[in-house]
Amino acid sequence: MKLEIMPKQRALEAGQREEAMEMSGLELWKHEKPPKIFPMPPPLLAAGACGDESTLVPPLNFAMVDDGIYRSGFPAAANFRFLKSLNLRSIVYLCPEPYPETNTEFLDKNGIKLHQFGIEGRKEPFVEIPDEKIREALKVVLDVRNQPLLIHCKRGKHRTGCVVGCMRKLQKWCLSSVFDEYQRFAAAKVRSTDLRFMELFDVASLKHLTTSHC
Repeated sequence: MKLEIMPKQRALEAGQREEAMEMSGLELWKHEKPPKIFPMPPPLLAAGACGDESTLVPPLNFAMVDDGIYRSGFPAAANFRFLKSLNLRSIVYLCPEPYPETNTEFLDKNGIKLHQFGIEGRKEPFVEIPDEKIREALKVVLDVRNQPLLIHCKRGKHRTGCVVGCMRKLQKWCLSSVFDEYQRFAAAKVRSTDLRFMELFDVASLKHLTTSHC
């Protein structure tokens, strides 16, 4: 003889089963390791980004070349406070385009002299590096009366890299070290014409320049 289970009893048993499942799930959760929560790193302030008034933001690809000689990409307004902290006397600008009015005002306000040597920033195979302009730029760079100074082009890679590379030859760096430094800034955009130019650059006409850097 089968016992007939009343609807109320079925509902009670179903509720007891659900409660038991919930309790077992709760116990399982208690024994699991909590997920690791890693704090988000503070956002980096990119070159050219605006920060608060006390923030010093260096230009793109900024680096110290030697005592009183720096290199970078094109400075933006957000970099002016940083440049002011360097107490610059001169800027060696390697692009043919006119210097922006905002940058010119900054130079005038801080007594910084602009030396412009317009070198076209063309891509291979149409690159022609003017030897004479590189030499004239180096004469300004190596003159201690112009220092501290900043050398820059647009990105601080190719034109700036060639001027610094030729200066390294004057400092009697081996060619592999000259190329290594150039490649650190040019990264994936190394130009064989730049490397060839630095390799063949004759420093003999500049050896009369007597500075602490050479």
